[in-house]
Amino acid sequence: MTDAIRPLIAGNWKMNGLRAQAAEFDAMLDGAAEATGKADLLVCPPATLIAAFADKARGKKVAVGAQDCHPKASGAHTGDIAAELLVDAGASAIIVGHSERRADHCEDDALIRQKAEAAWRAGATAIVCIGETQAQRDAGQTLEILRGQLAGSLPESSTAANLVVAYEPVWAIGTGLTPTTQDVEQIHGFIREFLTSRFKADGARMRILYGGSVKPSNAAELMAVKNVNGALVGGASLKAADFLAIAKGCP
Repeated sequence: MTDAIRPLIAGNWKMNGLRAQAAEFDAMLDGAAEATGKADLLVCPPATLIAAFADKARGKKVAVGAQDCHPKASGAHTGDIAAELLVDAGASAIIVGHSERRADHCEDDALIRQKAEAAWRAGATAIVCIGETQAQRDAGQTLEILRGQLAGSLPESSTAANLVVAYEPVWAIGTGLTPTTQDVEQIHGFIREFLTSRFKADGARMRILYGGSVKPSNAAELMAVKNVNGALVGGASLKAADFLAIAKGCP
């Protein structure tokens, strides 16, 4: 982990979470004070819960974010949600380019770049996800794939204040599998080199999160890796005890 960069632990609830399950978020708020001594906390619930969670979190130490947005600010886009609507509901960050969006909705780098710019337009931080599939990894294409995603998905006006990069190897998401710490260090080092080359000083200060089967049992080891500045957590973020334990694992 880069000492000068404060870690971020971001929870992606994906398509999970009914109002009846809000007690887990309440427990996160109650336990956040101890965890935020080590990291910033962000929870990205389904859009249906953003407003309610944001109200609960007002004045507390957990921020609320969103999982996706439409690139346009308004218009005839039935079923889509503009970044402005999400921010109006209380979101301060928006995940874009998650591998499940890339795969399930055929989103390409150009669209993801537009969504990142939309997040900024609305006043939110963009969390841009990148990652390779198992087939790409097996073919030795990991760095080539990541280079292309970084080049295509990150807008030119990216700064340490408006952008977070999340590396999530697709083959590790929800599988229980994780790369070795040596692999994570190599890949995060590669991402850091790309960011500093393209964005100069800002690239050296951008947060790079690791995602993919992060859990309390491996969080401390992963968070100790150089250039790992936090985690994008999936399943483990649905339970307050697990989410807070991951945050407490930050050095």
